[in-house]
Amino acid sequence: MRDISARELKGHNILAVERFRDSTRWMIEFSVLRSGSYGSPGDEMRLFLTEDGYQAALLSQQRRDIKIKRHAHVVEGHIIDFKPKKKRRHP
Repeated sequence: MRDISARELKGHNILAVERFRDSTRWMIEFSVLRSGSYGSPGDEMRLFLTEDGYQAALLSQQRRDIKIKRHAHVVEGHIIDFKPKKKRRHP
């Protein structure tokens, strides 16, 4: 399976107008697992979302309708990736 970032995604393109709206807070990239409002099973999608839209996507993931592969904050159009915190090694 190829990395999701190397494939053409459906939904919003990286420079979509939705990315630059004042209300946009999140970007998600995900796979559609079941038919529904996001697309058909197997589709790989990118969406720029408000806080409410992001919460709805999280609920869809809990229902196993989608699987979020990547998410990031959007601040004034800038995409700020989440990076897992590294565990600190104690001497």
